[in-house]
Amino acid sequence: MAERFTKMSMAQALNRALRDAMADDPTVYVFGEDVGPLGGVFRITDGITDDFGEDRCFDTPLAESGIVGMAVGMAMNGMRPVVEMQFDAFAYPAFEQIVSHVAKTRNRTRGRITLPMVIRVPYAGGIGGVEHHCDSSEAYYTHTPGLTVLAPSTPVDAYWMLRDAIALPDPVVFMEPKKLYWGKDEVDLSTPVPGIGTAVVCREGTDATLVTYGPSVPTALEAAEAAAQEGRSLQVVDVRSLVPFDDATVCEAVRSTGRAVVVAEASGFASVASEIAARVSERCFHSLAAPVRRVTGFDVPYPPPKLERHQLPGVDRILDAVDDLQWEDQ
Repeated sequence: MAERFTKMSMAQALNRALRDAMADDPTVYVFGEDVGPLGGVFRITDGITDDFGEDRCFDTPLAESGIVGMAVGMAMNGMRPVVEMQFDAFAYPAFEQIVSHVAKTRNRTRGRITLPMVIRVPYAGGIGGVEHHCDSSEAYYTHTPGLTVLAPSTPVDAYWMLRDAIALPDPVVFMEPKKLYWGKDEVDLSTPVPGIGTAVVCREGTDATLVTYGPSVPTALEAAEAAAQEGRSLQVVDVRSLVPFDDATVCEAVRSTGRAVVVAEASGFASVASEIAARVSERCFHSLAAPVRRVTGFDVPYPPPKLERHQLPGVDRILDAVDDLQWEDQ
């Protein structure tokens, strides 16, 4: 690549990742609902059909089960399909294919057949979407053995993690936070970021650790900045890779502060946040000065747009949880 650093949005970074993967590997195909000439609802595939042709980037019928089923057959026959589930809750008709076939084929065939495919899922809230357009569905996929599940929060992670996902010999569910599609940042196109299975500390701190991922990362960073104005130092860890999970980085961070709050948009019961809290509690028990807290969405169906701000974890709810971490025991 001629350039190294360039400023781009997450949507542009994903578009660039797809283009570079398709240019490097003729077995990479992109398809889904409206991803062809329109470029997708969020324009992630904008211009790809023009540049690579209708054979490589094309529209499908409005049938998610058929989309994923076709991708399974293509992956079995040496191709690397990348499919888009137009919105998070639109993916549920394909769930049987994902659980019964995508996740199990390697195990079922004792490794003789692998499925190098990526299922892109625009997910979570923050865009004022109506019902079926703003679910946080990551727990369904993380609970399914056989799937790698990734959730970038920055343009540079979106680029490199999608490139890694496409190159992986096994299936990946790639969770893209919709509300972060348009935020811009510098992207280094020549230096890969930490790979699959790696969390990162994106803000240092000494008093407590906020563990989060995807759409909640900017909110956690905002909360840490607000806490700093009050004299409290909060560390922020971006999990990035939900499966495989980086216990080492997360637990090292929590042990360094002795307190942890897990922040996620999805409902709290039986969630990824629950799993993170359990893992931290088990592995860091003797280093904890207080029980691990969670700040999540409420256990209700996703609300209408005018109520969305109450559902999503915000700075005030995060800081309230931090205040409850038994500071009087210091």
